[in-house]
Amino acid sequence: MKRIAAALLALGILCTVPVQAVGTSACCAILVDGETGRVLYAQNAQEQRLIASTTKLMTALVAVETHPDLSEVVTIRPEWTGAEGSSMYLRSGEQVSLEGLLYGLLLASGNDAALAVAGHCGGSVEEFVELMNRRARQLDMRDTHFANPNGLDDPAHYSTAADMAKLARACMEREELARIVATKSIAIAGRSFTNHNKLLWRYEGCIGMKTGYTKQAGRTLVSCAQRGGQRLIAVTLNDPDDWRDHAALFDYGFQTYSRNVLVLGGREVRRVPVSGSLNRFVPVCTAGDVYYPLSAEEQVRAEIFLPETVQAPVQAGTVAGRMAFYLEEQMIGETDLLYAAGAADDRAKAGGLDRLLDFLTGGL
Repeated sequence: MKRIAAALLALGILCTVPVQAVGTSACCAILVDGETGRVLYAQNAQEQRLIASTTKLMTALVAVETHPDLSEVVTIRPEWTGAEGSSMYLRSGEQVSLEGLLYGLLLASGNDAALAVAGHCGGSVEEFVELMNRRARQLDMRDTHFANPNGLDDPAHYSTAADMAKLARACMEREELARIVATKSIAIAGRSFTNHNKLLWRYEGCIGMKTGYTKQAGRTLVSCAQRGGQRLIAVTLNDPDDWRDHAALFDYGFQTYSRNVLVLGGREVRRVPVSGSLNRFVPVCTAGDVYYPLSAEEQVRAEIFLPETVQAPVQAGTVAGRMAFYLEEQMIGETDLLYAAGAADDRAKAGGLDRLLDFLTGGL
């Protein structure tokens, strides 16, 4: 495999709207591109802090991953009722679907719903918390530890803005969770819920996530907004002006970092010489689309890795090499390169032709 091409791609799009300098009232904040995870803004994003009810995003994620059938009926145990703080007012012995509990968890921020979800999906609340911490490690949330499924203050319960953004991206990849957090209001499980996330009404393109508050944690907020196919995630911890700050962060992200097409799938990029075939060259095309958020000033370098020649036979659709994209020295995306057509072995064709001639001439 040899690197056979390198080129600078000027892919930034000029901003037509003046971009204001962004800043927040939060102790910690981050803005990331939901598709790629690129950090677009950060403020003390690695600082460990209490996260209050934004914890419930992990509770919900572990629940749907371990119990994907949301129609499951949960019989409420006495120990799950009467939880401190916000509640969906579960009653001992009543039966509620797992879906109903998730709406109570994510819209009403029910601490009792968190206990019920954890107890049902984990066998016990303690075992479920272990699953939460295991999932955090899988998501590379290195500065996070959970002590409970609801976010009540505990010295052993903390995360960072950066880690919560990783969690938010994972949640939005689950269709059922994306649907629930985007719901403004619903009647389910014999109750009516209205989403606590006011950005669903206040910010165009907001598609949900989760609020949180305790006296020690302050106001915490994870939110997601989408415009023109681009999805952004914002996290603020201990922020007294979070609605305004999230709107400002989203405005900054959408105006400054456009979602750029680095390459589309199915595009021919090269023709590779073929040995041992009547076909002298075989076309090579990209396997998939690659997108990345870029500012107007940023340039991307594309590099193509392909063999100098290929030996027949060549089968269409097999991997020929790869195409990688770099912003300065950091690789920001890649796609396989596939042979777009096949090339038969010339020797096999020649042997077949000889046999045909022998048959037609009777072996003369």
